[in-house]
Amino acid sequence: MSKVAIVSDSNSGITQLQAEELGITILPMPFFVGDKTLYEDIDLSQKEFYQMLSENANISTSMPLVGNVTDTWDALLKEYDEIVHIPMSSGLSGSCETALMLAQDYEGKVQVVNNQRISVTQRQSVLDAMALAEQGRSAVEIKEILERDKFESSIYIMVDTLYYLKKGGRITPAAAALGTLLKLKPVLQIQGEKLDAFAKARTVKQAKNLMIEAMKHDFAERFHDPEGKSMHLEMAYTYDLDAAEAFRQEVQEAFPGLEIHMDPLSLSVSCHIGPGALAVACSKEIPELEA
Repeated sequence: MSKVAIVSDSNSGITQLQAEELGITILPMPFFVGDKTLYEDIDLSQKEFYQMLSENANISTSMPLVGNVTDTWDALLKEYDEIVHIPMSSGLSGSCETALMLAQDYEGKVQVVNNQRISVTQRQSVLDAMALAEQGRSAVEIKEILERDKFESSIYIMVDTLYYLKKGGRITPAAAALGTLLKLKPVLQIQGEKLDAFAKARTVKQAKNLMIEAMKHDFAERFHDPEGKSMHLEMAYTYDLDAAEAFRQEVQEAFPGLEIHMDPLSLSVSCHIGPGALAVACSKEIPELEA
């Protein structure tokens, strides 16, 4: 049986400490802050990141350096036979495409999963990969299963401010100004490659209700599982844990009996949407792992 290593990046929300406990490898995402390069969860914490944002620091995201990726693979292949590498969605970053290109030099020993996921749904893919590896499946089999089910997930995100979307060029200054004037709370969605607009709410309460109803609809109509018997229910947030915990209670009431996993959103996403965001997400259980 082939010994398979699982690699992902910090966009999954998995910390370095958690990775060590799980027996996997997490590549920290790099950030450029002025003339410095800082790495998520290595020398850039969530607290430090939001402090910099509040001070209007010039922060830009980047994908993992080529050398860091290949050095990681080379080190793992001294102990493992194969690697399953799960980067963030190819629709949100070039890191997946770069990894696919680099893997061509590894004679099939590195399988890069173009999984179209990020944050808590990417995390679930990592856990699924681990479980499949424990079943004795090869890296190729794991890649095929994860890519087959890559769209069996959904994320809805309420953005508290339009400032960062405007700053990143995701919306026009005029739209941001109008949205700010009207005090809109945009709800965005990820159901595939990209972060797309879903709805506009006038209040946080309305936005939260919209996300809960959208998730109920997805359970029933997209996944044909209204009770969530084969669903993983997840949540994420930026900066404001108290607001996230309050929303968690509302989501729990809407989905009684389901366990909810909640993480801070990765800093790569936070950089574009800012503090105060709330998200609810789900991933469908992979048939091969159903109890």
